[in-house]
Amino acid sequence: MGPTQSERLHRRQSWAARGALVAAASAALLPLVQGGLSGLLLLGAGLAGLAVTVAALWWVLSRRGAVRAAAILLAIATPLAVVVLFASLNLLWVIAVSGLLWFGAVWSGRYALRSTGLRPVRVKEYRTPPPKRPFLILNPRSGGGKVEKFSLREKAERLGARVVVLDPERHQDVTALARAAVADGADLLGVAGGDGTQALVAAVAAEHGLPFLVISAGTRNHFAMDLGLDRDDPSTCLDALTDGVELRVDLCFADDRPFVNNASFGAYGVVVQSPGYRDDKVGTALQLLPDLLSRQRGPRLTARADGVTFTDPQAVLVSNNPYRIDDPFGFGRRQRLNTGRLGVLAVKVDSAVEAAELLLDPRSFGLSTAHEVVIDADEPQVDVGLDGEALTLPTPVRCRIERRALRVRVPRERPGVPDLPPRLDWRRLRKLAAAVGRTAVPGRSGRGRRPPL
Repeated sequence: MGPTQSERLHRRQSWAARGALVAAASAALLPLVQGGLSGLLLLGAGLAGLAVTVAALWWVLSRRGAVRAAAILLAIATPLAVVVLFASLNLLWVIAVSGLLWFGAVWSGRYALRSTGLRPVRVKEYRTPPPKRPFLILNPRSGGGKVEKFSLREKAERLGARVVVLDPERHQDVTALARAAVADGADLLGVAGGDGTQALVAAVAAEHGLPFLVISAGTRNHFAMDLGLDRDDPSTCLDALTDGVELRVDLCFADDRPFVNNASFGAYGVVVQSPGYRDDKVGTALQLLPDLLSRQRGPRLTARADGVTFTDPQAVLVSNNPYRIDDPFGFGRRQRLNTGRLGVLAVKVDSAVEAAELLLDPRSFGLSTAHEVVIDADEPQVDVGLDGEALTLPTPVRCRIERRALRVRVPRERPGVPDLPPRLDWRRLRKLAAAVGRTAVPGRSGRGRRPPL
């Protein structure tokens, strides 16, 4: 009798785990074996070069004038010097092969962990009838003119929606427009615009229990990305008007101001207030950051998150569900939007050494999750970047989350949220490699799938 499917799967994951461990060990040992003592010294030189480069980048951000110029040169020259050093000893190929081995170790390890039976959480979809009186607000300036480029108004009107195109020459209160539409009988509210505009109208939809339609016509479309919408062609989002399903997601507030992505306090909150930020983001940040990072400008913050206190950070990010920051393949993405937990990221860096630690080990960030976060300061008001929009709020600022308060209508057929790769857990890989006849992961019924949430 041949092996069962479960046994074949276990063999594959065991061999993948063994391959990952062998490749990782080979990547680390190859420079030592090939170069001997010289290889060991060169490995140390490479690590030192990395630390110096990170320190130089910190000085670029935290200094001005001649020191900044010297730091830029140092950040460029250091990695080049390391490469020249390895090349002079004919060991550059060793680094290239080690890099390939490390890539193979990461790929094989992720394959082994992905096949352990732990599956991503599936977001539950609710089938509801199409809206009869949808109301959409379109911002023609958003995303560099995507409303006109993709003929969003014409398509929406063909699908039966009432459309208001904002006047780029004057300010219009989108909250008031949404409330008026609800009073007039709208049974769905939607927005083609940036995440800040999305949040304002989403709050009105949540307040009245109406579905909300996200049209990915902004610049970065972070909310649309984490909803699994098509960010390349925003017109596909309108398919939800006729063939859609609903998701239940969380909605957050900083005091009474809604946000769908994040609220930034401290350095970014001050930078985004600058009049020149929209036209020159990099230049404005480089001009302001030295004073902000050295605390010569900006408020002294204290963040309290469900009993955890972060004292005097230069920046605090409060997000609608936690971001993943410990893996470059999933950096800046949210795996879920319905956990009912705020993500909290506090950054406190006072030296080049701490900057290197922060970059090399993201766990050195002040990380937490909470139902409520209170931001206080030594000033009566604090600058906030709320979904990229500049605001000033009185302190203390209370951030809260309303779990699954927002009904988001999305197309039934959409790209979806890609499965983020599992975190590399070398301890689990060792168990998988050593396991015989059983997996290293506790068994689950139903092939290990978690129920939809």
